[in-house]
Amino acid sequence: MTASQGRSPMTINSRISGLRDHTPEERLALVAEGAGLETASLDALQPHAGLSLAQADHMIENVVGIIGIPVGVATNFRIDGTDRLVPMATEEPSVVAAASNAARMARGHGGFTTSYTGDVMIAQIQVLDAIDPHATRFALLEARDELLALANEQDPVLVSFGGGAFDISVRVLPTRAGVQVILHLHVDVRDAMGANAVNTMAEAIAPRIAELAGTRTLLRILTNKAELRLTRARAVFDAELLGGPQVVDDIVAASAFAEADAYRAATHNKGIMNGITAVVLATGNDTRAVESGCHSHAARHGGYTALSQFEKDADGNLVGTLEVPLAVGLVGGATRAHPTAQASVRLLGVQTARELASIIASVGLAQNLAACRALAAEGIQRGHMTLHARTIAASAGAEVDEIGEVAARIVAERRIRVEFAREVLAELRAEKTSA
Repeated sequence: MTASQGRSPMTINSRISGLRDHTPEERLALVAEGAGLETASLDALQPHAGLSLAQADHMIENVVGIIGIPVGVATNFRIDGTDRLVPMATEEPSVVAAASNAARMARGHGGFTTSYTGDVMIAQIQVLDAIDPHATRFALLEARDELLALANEQDPVLVSFGGGAFDISVRVLPTRAGVQVILHLHVDVRDAMGANAVNTMAEAIAPRIAELAGTRTLLRILTNKAELRLTRARAVFDAELLGGPQVVDDIVAASAFAEADAYRAATHNKGIMNGITAVVLATGNDTRAVESGCHSHAARHGGYTALSQFEKDADGNLVGTLEVPLAVGLVGGATRAHPTAQASVRLLGVQTARELASIIASVGLAQNLAACRALAAEGIQRGHMTLHARTIAASAGAEVDEIGEVAARIVAERRIRVEFAREVLAELRAEKTSA
């Protein structure tokens, strides 16, 4: 059972105008109202009510403290016909605002639509020193049913929910350390991320694989290259809202650049991960697993390329598409243990890992579009640095009631630097003293 069961996602209204103009406390109340929740159900998003030191001490070893990361809420998202208010945990200015703005540009054309290949993860068992590697491969394939049965004995609960190991594949792999035989165990992990279940199965069948191969096994662990757990997102972004036909054409040209050039693709994909990682982190999922999976997918054809593409449709609007492997879940791990992650899941109103993955991919596409638009229309620094000005003001020593005015002055002067913010802050305080 997920944290959001008992509430229909159809009760969510993601179109909250002027959210940025309110205090954090007012925003939380507005977001809760938009999500159809009691404000108290999101209390864990408050610093005093989130992860405690005692809870952290049970999550990892040698705990000495807790680091806070801002959690913002992206608005305007409509995904597969359902509105979603999306929690995003990130320290980078402009990310949440950019995603919200991009979602607004897609909303009039139906928002985001997604597809999903399934909840399948792969475990790898490495066989070394096989005298006849190709015959060993056939022997392992002949034992498919036996190996699957042995794997499924390790997790009867997963099997009872319709998941479990359902297939194997075997590769003969030449390496600099000699020819190896690699068995892949395919496991439907349902609504879990799946690492623990898959690794347990891999370790359980490894001794039998060694017997069948007449040799020894070495590594037996999942791969984060989750190529059987792909999520695809698509959206049409309104040409007029983007800034007109020239902006559309320029985004298409920028997209083609990223597809063809690994240097550009690295930064292009970083923009995608700004959105993806923020939602993965907010929901207590494994950011490193998702990031490694996405980047390996970008290099699946032998060279590193863009994870997304942008094209112009017959009406002159911009069509964005994104395909990424997303090994995320709603059961187990930090998603269950971290109170703030639980609050994020409640806010999203998701019931399945598929829904969560669809939201994450949509946010990644929105974030990517926002970055490409900024680059094509005005350069990345103008909007980013304007939002970054508040961070600069705080770094210069401004108090909470001073940050807004300092930020406004350094933006107006187009000198968004700490040293200038200090000068402005000193002037501001001198003015208040003399008043």
